[in-house]
Amino acid sequence: MRYRSTRSSTGVTVSSAEVIARGIAPDGGLYVPVDIPRLSEPALCELVNADYSQRAFEILRPFFDEFSAEALLASIESAYGSNRFPGQVVAPLTVLSQSEAILELWHGPTAAFKDMALQLLPHIMLEARRLAGIDRRILILVATSGDTGKAALEGFRDVPGIRVTVFYPSEGVSDIQRLQMVTQQGDNVNVFGVHGDFDDAQTGVKRVFGDVDFSKRLASAGWALSSANSINWGRLAPQIVYYISAYCDAVAGGAIEFGDKVNFVVPSGNFGNILAAYYAMRMGLPVNRLVCASNKNNVLADFFNTGTYDRRRTLHRTTSPAMDILVSSNLERLLFEVSDRDQSTVRQLMSDLQSTGHYSVGAALLSRLQSAFWGGWCDEPGVMQTIRDVWSDHRYVLDPHTAVGQAVYKQYLASTGDGTFTIVVSTASPFKFPDTVVRAIAGDSAVGATEGLETIAALERLTGVVAPKPISELGSLAVRHPETVDVSEIPRAVASTVDLA
Repeated sequence: MRYRSTRSSTGVTVSSAEVIARGIAPDGGLYVPVDIPRLSEPALCELVNADYSQRAFEILRPFFDEFSAEALLASIESAYGSNRFPGQVVAPLTVLSQSEAILELWHGPTAAFKDMALQLLPHIMLEARRLAGIDRRILILVATSGDTGKAALEGFRDVPGIRVTVFYPSEGVSDIQRLQMVTQQGDNVNVFGVHGDFDDAQTGVKRVFGDVDFSKRLASAGWALSSANSINWGRLAPQIVYYISAYCDAVAGGAIEFGDKVNFVVPSGNFGNILAAYYAMRMGLPVNRLVCASNKNNVLADFFNTGTYDRRRTLHRTTSPAMDILVSSNLERLLFEVSDRDQSTVRQLMSDLQSTGHYSVGAALLSRLQSAFWGGWCDEPGVMQTIRDVWSDHRYVLDPHTAVGQAVYKQYLASTGDGTFTIVVSTASPFKFPDTVVRAIAGDSAVGATEGLETIAALERLTGVVAPKPISELGSLAVRHPETVDVSEIPRAVASTVDLA
């Protein structure tokens, strides 16, 4: 399969191996497949009784057709084997009622949904590097709002020929998220806190990618830049799999009949997760509506309601920090698709966003967007109430991000009356945010002066649920990456990780 940039007017296409190795296009655009493969009804039906690895192989094979079947299958089996996902099911579907289920995407080694792609990406990146004939070492730069960083660090730990450097907002992640990153082991990993928010970290990393002179210096030292954020198609494509897998599990479990449509509710910040659901729908998955759930940083909700994307607002720090984002990078891919792949429209909108901080898509494009998407948002009291209500009604523990999704789903029901079977995507273990969850269920007095690691035990006692091992073992790990930098120092920090003079 060939790929093109969302901004290119030259018609130049590149291979899947080049796309994965590069991460971002030279013109600053994002790579998308030239043709979106279709998943026929018979092919989808065959996946109903398959396991997760078999589903992933069939779904991803058209996107990575340069890879041999043996190499792709071996990569998939390594990524989703029992040593990385120890449960019997990689992405279990928990049915809450006749009309709703929760898709749990946090049973991997870092207890967040980013594992679903970042356990696979290192394997396919090594194969892509070989196929593309790249003999330079790869330096992966990551800006994270909390979960991507740890998942990338763990996924690429000690992978030969690759170094990964992560930047996170020093005051914009949970205590558990921070500990997961600063205690990361491995000889090829570096972690830096950034004085600022996620958008500051992301902007700083993007500037490094856009610095031609810096790239030349890296190349002369034997390094090539790439990304593990969802701007890299190799990170985004594996996320398509779990939407199709969830549908198959809903059919296999009797929640729906084959061919019935479903809704997906997705807590969204950088827009990659819900964009994968959109591509699953474009491939032929029976989807009725994609519900985009935002927290108090409701730039996406406003966009889907008004057609205007406006980042000129205060960034709020919330209990769902992975969604504390005002610049949703992957929205560019959606704009490219709904504008009939008009790169000039995308270039203009992205230029407007950079120069003025906002853009508007117009009535025609907004109508197309709203035919597939519905946007809503939830404030902080709503998050706490939702965690409390779902625990009381179902004895099910939500993390704050999933609570945003659940709250927005209730808004969607009240607004539309749509009774379509709905799958709410759960993006993280509640034990990554124990302070918030304990306060929501039992009140402030149940937490007291404790926080982070000390609250994990309180959450276990309160719910009877055992914390995932990657979380419970954090207290025994030494801090290895304490450094924080200003945004302006990000290029220097990157250079220091590869001894670049």
